[in-house]
Amino acid sequence: LPVEIRPFASYGSALHIALPQAPRAGQLLTLLIDYEAGEGPGVCWLSPEQTAGKQKPYMYTQGQAVLNRSFFPCFDTPSVKFTYSATVKVPEGFTAVMSATSWEKQKDNTFVFKMSQPIPSYLIALVVGDIVSADVGPRSRVWAEPCLIEAAKKEYDGVIEEFLVVGEKLFGPYVWGRYDILFMPPSFPFGGMENPCLTFVTPCLLAGDRSLVDVIIHEISHSWFGNLVTNATWGEFWLNEGFTMYAQRRISTEVYGLPYTCLEAATGRALLRQHMDATGEDHPLNKLRVVIEPGLWGVNPDDTYNETPYEKGYCFVCYLAHLVGNQSKFDAFLQAYVNRFKFQSITADDTLEFFLEYFPELKEKGVDSIPGFEFDRWLNTPGWPPYLPDLSPGQQLMRPAEELAELWAADSLNMEAIEAVDIMGWRTYQLVYFLDQVLQKSPLPEGNVKRLSKMYPKISKAQNAELRLRWCQIVLKNNLEAEYSKVKDFLHSQGKQKYTLPLYRAMWGGSEATRALAVETFSATAPQLHVNVQNYVKKILGLGGAE
Repeated sequence: LPVEIRPFASYGSALHIALPQAPRAGQLLTLLIDYEAGEGPGVCWLSPEQTAGKQKPYMYTQGQAVLNRSFFPCFDTPSVKFTYSATVKVPEGFTAVMSATSWEKQKDNTFVFKMSQPIPSYLIALVVGDIVSADVGPRSRVWAEPCLIEAAKKEYDGVIEEFLVVGEKLFGPYVWGRYDILFMPPSFPFGGMENPCLTFVTPCLLAGDRSLVDVIIHEISHSWFGNLVTNATWGEFWLNEGFTMYAQRRISTEVYGLPYTCLEAATGRALLRQHMDATGEDHPLNKLRVVIEPGLWGVNPDDTYNETPYEKGYCFVCYLAHLVGNQSKFDAFLQAYVNRFKFQSITADDTLEFFLEYFPELKEKGVDSIPGFEFDRWLNTPGWPPYLPDLSPGQQLMRPAEELAELWAADSLNMEAIEAVDIMGWRTYQLVYFLDQVLQKSPLPEGNVKRLSKMYPKISKAQNAELRLRWCQIVLKNNLEAEYSKVKDFLHSQGKQKYTLPLYRAMWGGSEATRALAVETFSATAPQLHVNVQNYVKKILGLGGAE
């Protein structure tokens, strides 16, 4: 057939195929496209030194948002869903896994995959590497390089099933069969990617103390919000992420209680505050409905990724729950919503219309146009959320952290009061909250951070990535040159975007010494970073790169 490749956008071109005659509506067509791929940004080839084991190469694909078009020809939009199958032949000594409901190894190192539920293109994912698996539950196993598999099994044994059961109780049946987790090499740029049946996660989650499992709860929540009910356009990403944050925190409340969940939500709110302070509240990205124009000069959906759809989206879902005023009624609404739109791609208008239909008494009251809280304002006006959920149940955990940060910010340290606080029993998010407070008060008076470091090896020598990130930020903000090596070590150890970019921003915004540290660290680690992350860092360091 005549084939034409036409310009579409800076992120991909359009494949136009002329059919012999115009098809009838509803006619089934079978089209066979012979193509070669592998050079594009959606397919990541890692050299052995970019893996944990350092022995064999590794490859993975990352489809979200619009990268799978460089992996195979497709309708690369979340508005189209389809089933898929794949046959993958790999060299001896390698294993292939995909986001599929069934997985079969045949002879000649060939693997056959089928996904029996319809999904959008961005959720198709493939990994080939030296990987092995271990069971951690009745429908779950962990996959990792051999050198990480013991740690992965230990960290996640038994916990995943508990989260799945709570999720099913709240949001309805888990439709994907298995829920497996694949621990990626350290250069993986995200915390997690919710590929159905097989979530990809950063090895940073192997903290050794089960303290970062909330990321897994987030990815599990996508099984309903995002994977089952999907945003029809990337301009309404909050439909995926705002609802998933809400679902994550509902599961967390059931499993860990309200105070801990409110504390975790407070750290999320702090990230939103930091983001909005950095961009300015009225930046167009700080709306829930972002205009993504297609075409050569359009915005690449990947570059719209920020805290707003997550945390402002979460606030909007909380506002809807607040309008209902009864948790079990709102839980029932969420189940009905998933059931109504499962396997579909929808817009915010669909969601809000269904909400008002489900609660006719609220529709009658005109809750969509309460002055200052209009649904239209939520969607189309940039800035801080008009409504914030009450996080005061977290105060019992926050107050001690706030008070301790106050003590450390004083001109003369009251060591007696400081020593009276025992932080050994604090959970990760309480420590994170404490460090966020210290960071806000930084730079601290001369010598205080050095003493803090010495007093709390639990923090300054932590292996936990969330603690390491914040400790590195504190080290930089306070010009604690003695510990600059910790910043370098952390950036050498992993390439997660959420940890990497803030540290380069902090270094570049700091002294001559920290700028030099940034350039030195980047030139050493660039090859091990994902291409998007390399470009974002180049932009921060003024080396060209992504617009």
